[in-house]
Amino acid sequence: MSEEAPNIPPKRVIALVVAAGRGRRFGAPIPKQYAKLGGMAVIRHCVSAFVSHPEIMAVQVVIGPDDHQDLVAACSGLNLLEPVIGGETRQDSVRLGLESLSILNPDIVLIHDAARPGLDHAVIDRILAALETMPGAIPALAVADTLKRGSSGHIVETVPRADLFRAQTPQGFDYRTIRAAHKALAGMELTDDASLFEAAGRHVALVEGSLALDKITTADDLLRAERLWSAGLETRIGQGVDVHTFGPGSEIMLCGIAVPHSHGLVGHSDADVGLHAITDAILGALADGDIGQHFSPNDSRWRGADSSLFLAHAGKLVAERGGQIRHVDVTIICEAPKVGPHRAKMRERIAGILGLHPDRVSVKATTTEQMGFTGRREGIAAEAVATLALPAPAAIIS
Repeated sequence: MSEEAPNIPPKRVIALVVAAGRGRRFGAPIPKQYAKLGGMAVIRHCVSAFVSHPEIMAVQVVIGPDDHQDLVAACSGLNLLEPVIGGETRQDSVRLGLESLSILNPDIVLIHDAARPGLDHAVIDRILAALETMPGAIPALAVADTLKRGSSGHIVETVPRADLFRAQTPQGFDYRTIRAAHKALAGMELTDDASLFEAAGRHVALVEGSLALDKITTADDLLRAERLWSAGLETRIGQGVDVHTFGPGSEIMLCGIAVPHSHGLVGHSDADVGLHAITDAILGALADGDIGQHFSPNDSRWRGADSSLFLAHAGKLVAERGGQIRHVDVTIICEAPKVGPHRAKMRERIAGILGLHPDRVSVKATTTEQMGFTGRREGIAAEAVATLALPAPAAIIS
């Protein structure tokens, strides 16, 4: 009779994203981690990869003392721990981040530079697999170029490149061991966390890294990252339609704005046809069902709910897939109320929910020339189109 395998609980894994640096070589008025890459902040790309990974239980970000609002804007809709304020150096920031995690007592911590946006689940999987047998692991790429040591503008020697690697992040470690190493070696100013681990006498595994993980240091690096990111994307277009009947009331919710009217709208939630249509358009572009599958009308939790919750959820799904909402266009169909006086606020509201610039949001209105149910003023309808940029499936890329 075979013995049953022991029931070993999964290891508690937390990601620590270091984003406290100022990036002075980047040459911009904002730190490089908050610059836009593909329409999203650099930091959001890597944070989204961690948040959406099934084995990451939490994500902690270490930020500069004045960066809280920047982080909120960059990572809106993502479930993060309360950020930690970093120190004078990267090493100080990592140590403070590790200390903040003591209350959660993780088994493993993955330490990642926010300026490396090209993180994907495959790299995370390789790190976690290596940590099954080793106390530390980092992604790295073998050095391909001939290396020269220079001094005063001329070559001193050629350095053999055999067995040389470029270290990347995330670097994964047994939490207690790396925390102890940071505490014991504070002030040494080593260049990465693996260096501290090595200095503490521990072994670190090398796993395959990725060119997409190269660090953004200068403005040229951001342009390179933009080209690399765009090369792996495909365009998706989704359509959404919603209809609600008029009922008792003195205002309606329309594209996230309360609009005075002679009637209200009947629906399980707040019956916002504009936001519902946009939500369905995004879900359609994702090929991820419709609004009713994600928020059942039979679920009492959504009775009278603010429809911005539905739209924010759709936006979060796009971010978790590593994609970007390029544009949304919604058309309201009704005889009344008039949309024009509220159009600007509607665009701003939709843009705010999705984390877009208002220039990426279009709100239009039309009538049916008094034909049909909208022409008889029995209700209101909306049609929407959403354009997304999504990482192409491997089968398509190949």
